[in-house]
Amino acid sequence: MKATLVAFGEIQIEGRRYARDVVIDGGRVRRRRKGPSKALRDPFGHTPLSAAEAIPWGGPRLIVGTGVDGRLPIAPDVRAEAKRRGVGIAALPTAEACRLLDDLRSDDVYAVLHVTC
Repeated sequence: MKATLVAFGEIQIEGRRYARDVVIDGGRVRRRRKGPSKALRDPFGHTPLSAAEAIPWGGPRLIVGTGVDGRLPIAPDVRAEAKRRGVGIAALPTAEACRLLDDLRSDDVYAVLHVTC
């Protein structure tokens, strides 16, 4: 699956541009709905990725693009849920996460990609 962090706040996936965080669930791209995680903003200093969100748990590995500068926090409940499900987490800056996607077939991609900070 081809994905590129085009610029701060913009990502291109399979030729289509998105100006927001995205979730890829078995190759299907949708907007990240981070509302359920906003309650944790103050303790983290940034809206984190939390298990309250609709995380794509369908594969053996969840790729988390942590933003341009790698500042997206991942709440402990996400790591605990991943462990419970036997899912590995690859958390790295979004540009690097996009490079990981290059080697995967679209239907094998399970990712949350943050496009700012």
